[in-house]
Amino acid sequence: MSNTNTTRTMNKQPSTTKKIHALLLRGYKLTPMQALEKWGCMRLGARIHELRKSGVDVITTPITRNGKTFAQYHLP
Repeated sequence: MSNTNTTRTMNKQPSTTKKIHALLLRGYKLTPMQALEKWGCMRLGARIHELRKSGVDVITTPITRNGKTFAQYHLP
C-alpha cells in the first residue's frame, strides 16, 4: 500500500482531536492517562492546544494524586 492510500484510509477516521472534542462536548472530563488508554494519544496537551486555537474554550484543572500533579480537561 502506498503512502497516498494509507493517508486516504487514515483520513476517513475522525481525528483524535475531533474525538476528544466530541467527548468533552458530552460533558466528560479527560486526563492524559484516559486519552492514552482510549486512543493511544500520548500528547493530549497538544490536542487541547489545537482545540483552543480553533476557538474551543477548554478548562484545565490541576489534579494531584499520590504526590503527582496532572491536568484534567473539560468544557465550561
